[in-house]
Amino acid sequence: MNVSMVRSPSAVDRVLGLLREPPAEPDLSAGYLDLLGPAEDRAPSLAQSVMESTFLPRIYEKVWRPVGFNLAKGWPLGPDTAAEQATARDWLGLGQPGEAGRPAATVLDVACGPGNVTRALAEGVGEDGLVVGLDASATMLARAEADTPPGGEVCYVRGNAVDLPFRDATFDSVCCFGALYLFDDPWTAVDGMTRVLRPGGRLIILTSRRLTPLRASRVGGELIRRATGYTVFGDREITGALADRGFTGVRRHRYPLMQLVGGTLPAA
Repeated sequence: MNVSMVRSPSAVDRVLGLLREPPAEPDLSAGYLDLLGPAEDRAPSLAQSVMESTFLPRIYEKVWRPVGFNLAKGWPLGPDTAAEQATARDWLGLGQPGEAGRPAATVLDVACGPGNVTRALAEGVGEDGLVVGLDASATMLARAEADTPPGGEVCYVRGNAVDLPFRDATFDSVCCFGALYLFDDPWTAVDGMTRVLRPGGRLIILTSRRLTPLRASRVGGELIRRATGYTVFGDREITGALADRGFTGVRRHRYPLMQLVGGTLPAA
């Protein structure tokens, strides 16, 4: 596939300029920038295997996410997908669709899956903005490419979400929605997201939430993690992680089974 037919060449060039180690011969054969190459020899968790399947990307945006996430957020009382995405743009300092004066921000969507959030963030940046969706799953990125209109400053990258391939202080905003609980090492992932943010940059995370602080709930969460690779975070774990890494203005929306947490790095 010729990437010029799918992604803006200028967007690809801009992403290459953000990498710590740009490849001498970028692999764009699948339409996205592939930094991982052939599948590595590893044993993914049950939850990771589901995310990397060929079936889930087909139903993710229309069934899996709106049904599963909205129920976890307390539907019909909790926010729907559109409200969630509007909040993400707001907390990240972006504009809203159709607004004049949207910022020319450089935005990273970590573990972007089929690109539903990536596309929503792109609606909040101006013409000179850039939104990068990064994921390790080739099947998810194939769906992201298929569902994202040609042109525009959106670029997808196949890379490691825990060991981000980007240089320090390269993004104005970083988003990680519905993925942190799947990482083997979520705190190293948060370190990476912090590292690639510029001073004054903003981070937002939508992740799991343990319903109660009771010991039985913590034990149950640990059993779930060991069996499936899915981590259930306590109420103060994510906010504490951001505060420990120097974020200010940390805020949170709590839902029955999910939490939305955001913060800002101090300006230089």
